[in-house]
Amino acid sequence: MCRGRTSEQLAQKVALSTTAIQRRIKRLRDERVIVAEQARIDPKVFGRSLALIVSVTLKIGRAATNAQFKKMMNEAPEVQQCYAVAGEQDFVLIISVKDMSEYEVLTHRLFHSNEAVQKFQTTVVMEAVKVGLQVPLD
Repeated sequence: MCRGRTSEQLAQKVALSTTAIQRRIKRLRDERVIVAEQARIDPKVFGRSLALIVSVTLKIGRAATNAQFKKMMNEAPEVQQCYAVAGEQDFVLIISVKDMSEYEVLTHRLFHSNEAVQKFQTTVVMEAVKVGLQVPLD
């Protein structure tokens, strides 16, 4: 629900019935305003203590090359987020791995062996200060 609120709490806040709130939430899902509801899990609980931000530049900016790269990123479970961006880089990735050894293996699989990748740059996350996908509604 809205920032961890239940239907009942929302109903009280906006003076509607719980049923009315649930109908409105269903409509928002049906209209794809709400595209997903997710639990945020601490990766460290599963031994994934290393978060990385990786910028990737492709050699060739063709649609087929981009599509192939996007498919590869969607299939890699270590890639939590992938953004196609404007600027010097073509993509920015958020990656979660257990340690630097696992990341090294991943770089060979995703980048070094990929002829379309011109270069990639890695930034190691030292502390997650804010993590979220909330959209400001105010």
